[in-house]
Amino acid sequence: MTRTELPLHRRTVTVNAYAEEGGDEISVEAELCDERPWAKPSVAVVHRMVLAVRVRLPDMVIVAADADMRSFPHAECPLITPVFDGLVGLCVAAGYNRAIQERFRGISGCTHLYELARVLGPAVVQASLSAYVRRRDGGDPTVGPSPTAGVLNSCHIWAPDGVGLRKLDAGWRPGTGPRPVPPLEVLERQRPR
Repeated sequence: MTRTELPLHRRTVTVNAYAEEGGDEISVEAELCDERPWAKPSVAVVHRMVLAVRVRLPDMVIVAADADMRSFPHAECPLITPVFDGLVGLCVAAGYNRAIQERFRGISGCTHLYELARVLGPAVVQASLSAYVRRRDGGDPTVGPSPTAGVLNSCHIWAPDGVGLRKLDAGWRPGTGPRPVPPLEVLERQRPR
């Protein structure tokens, strides 16, 4: 395959998560940018959109949402942003993907903001795990959520009979090294008797 060096199209999706004061909530912001690197700078960015949510950690429920279109192709595009207030009240654990498909996919929403809503789900789960580890390692006696919140049944590792739960039983603590986490057999041999 041959190709030219200058891409025809570049899409970047960036997600950042932040701890909120008090520690029981996090804010997660996802940004999508579509650009045409070959185009004149004044028209190179086709889409630049941001979807931000605030999530209550104990139950993983979205308590605030804000959609913002910063660059868009049609003057009417931003008219759809209020629809994404419908993220408020959704739990980012079980059923999240189905709920956002029903509410925001196709003509009910915007394909780019929908894509950001889809990306936010797993990012919120990872951020909640980071918040758990940070609080635990900081000696916080009120640590929550559980280290498995949002990951159970999310992949083969976290299946009910998967190695993730068995590694926890063997004494592994999420957020501790090394990466990748050693095989289950290694952890079981290291388990204090």
